[in-house]
Amino acid sequence: MLDRTAAPTPAYHVDASNPQRVRRAIEDVRLGLSRWRLASTLAWLDIRNRYRGSVLGPFWLTLSTGAMLLGLGLLYSTLFQMPLREYLPHLAVSLVIWNAISQMVNEATASLTASEGIIRQMPLPYTVHSLRCVLRNGIVAAHNFPLILLVFLLCGHMPGPEALLAIPGFVLIAINAVAAALFLGMLCARFRDIGPIIGSVMQLAFFLTPILWKPRLLGEWEAWMPLNPFFAILETVRGPLVEGGGPPLAWLAAVIYTALMVMVAAAFFVRFRGRVAFWV
Repeated sequence: MLDRTAAPTPAYHVDASNPQRVRRAIEDVRLGLSRWRLASTLAWLDIRNRYRGSVLGPFWLTLSTGAMLLGLGLLYSTLFQMPLREYLPHLAVSLVIWNAISQMVNEATASLTASEGIIRQMPLPYTVHSLRCVLRNGIVAAHNFPLILLVFLLCGHMPGPEALLAIPGFVLIAINAVAAALFLGMLCARFRDIGPIIGSVMQLAFFLTPILWKPRLLGEWEAWMPLNPFFAILETVRGPLVEGGGPPLAWLAAVIYTALMVMVAAAFFVRFRGRVAFWV
C-alpha cells in the first residue's frame, strides 16, 4: 500500500559542497560526442538557412576563393620572382586551410551565444553546440578542397605517399577546433568584447603566417617559425601535400600546441561549465 506520508524523492540531487565538476564535464563531453548526428543535422540546417534563396549556396565561397587564388597567385609569384607552377600549389593549400581555420576560430566565439535559445530551453550537452560549429564550418570548407586538386592538376604537382600524413594534420585541426569552440564559446559568452578582439588578431595572424609567402624568404629567421602556432598547425597539412612531409619540428610544435589548447579548454570547461546558462 502506498505510504502517502513519505517524502517525495527529488528528481535530482545537488550538493553545493561537492559539485562534482569534473564528472559533469566528462559526462557532457561523452554525451555530446555520442550525439554527433544531432550536431551534424543542426550544422546542415544552419547552412541551409544561411544560403536560403541562393542559387549556388556555399559554392559562392568556392568561386571567391578561386578568384583570390588566381589574382594573388599572379601578383605574388611576380613579386617574389617565383614560377607560377611552383608558387600556386603552396598558395592554394595555404589559403584553403587558413580560411577554414580562420572561419572556425571566428565562429567559435559565438558557438554558445548563437544557441542561446536552445541552451535556455533544452538540457543538451554544451559539446553538441561546439560540434555543431565545427561541423558547419568543416562542411563549408569542404567545398573549397576541389580547388586544391584542380591547382595540382594544372600545375603538374602530384604529392607522393607522404600526402597521407595530411590525415593526422586534419585530425589535429579538428581537435583544436572543438577545444577552441568550447573555450572561446564560454569565454566570449562571459566577456562579449573578446569576439571582435579575436577577429582582429586573426587578421594580423594572416599576414604573420606564411600563407602568401614561403618560410624560406625569412632566411635565418625561418627556424623561429614553429613559435607561431598557426604555422605549426597549417604545416601539418601543407607540408605533406606541398613540401614532401613538412619539418619534424613543426609537427612537434603542432602536437604541443594542440595538447595545450585541450588542457586550457578542459580546465575552463570544468571550472565554469555550470555558469554558461547564466552567461549566454
